[in-house]
Amino acid sequence: MITTTTMISISVKPPARRAELRERVWFFMMRKVNSNADDDAVTMTTTITEGAPSAPAVWLPPAVLTLISTLLALGGDPVERLLRYDRAAVLAGEWWRLLTGNFVHLGGWHLFLNGLSFVLLVFLCPERVSAREWLLRTVVIGTGMSLGLHFFVPSLATYVGLSGLVYGLFALAFVRQTIGGDRLAAACLAFLAARIVWELVIGAPASEEALIGGGVVAESHLYGALAAVLYGAARGAFRRPSAAGSGAAA
Repeated sequence: MITTTTMISISVKPPARRAELRERVWFFMMRKVNSNADDDAVTMTTTITEGAPSAPAVWLPPAVLTLISTLLALGGDPVERLLRYDRAAVLAGEWWRLLTGNFVHLGGWHLFLNGLSFVLLVFLCPERVSAREWLLRTVVIGTGMSLGLHFFVPSLATYVGLSGLVYGLFALAFVRQTIGGDRLAAACLAFLAARIVWELVIGAPASEEALIGGGVVAESHLYGALAAVLYGAARGAFRRPSAAGSGAAA
């Protein structure tokens, strides 16, 4: 008797039931598709911007930059004078100094402290990016920082060191992570900005300048960070994962 009643109810209203079933199936499929798209976007962003600090793709590029600086340091003062940012020499046509000035240092402590900054970068902002991307970042941010010094700090005669580039790499990573909702990155970004302002207004600690053997050019940190933000915006590095997913789907 129960079976007969069920069969009658199905045969009486088949169109409505089929329509309801189609709607439910369609809703489930669309939700699944949207969920997969979001997952793909997150996976894509994670693959590009994150990785374990122990992964070679994460620590090897900063290690190479540090190694280059170390090898150049073995050349002593002649190499430093040949490669440092020198305003008069740049105006005379030695434009390579806009980039190479990043890789020579005042001395061993100056190089050591910048090397430690790279270690901190690897642990706070581990990224798996291609060698081409690392090269592009280094050239654009390093040269952009030097151009900032050249055009906006005309009183600066010479400059050496990786710190402007390092500040830029930190800014690039922290801004992207902050947009992604990372509160720790937001705090680090605020600290980075506050440190730059402090150095510009108050100046770097005398103990730090005595340790590295020269004055700290705070403007290099400012223009390194600005160059990195402009680079990131131009490259689309600050898009949220969902936005990246939508672009990929289109």
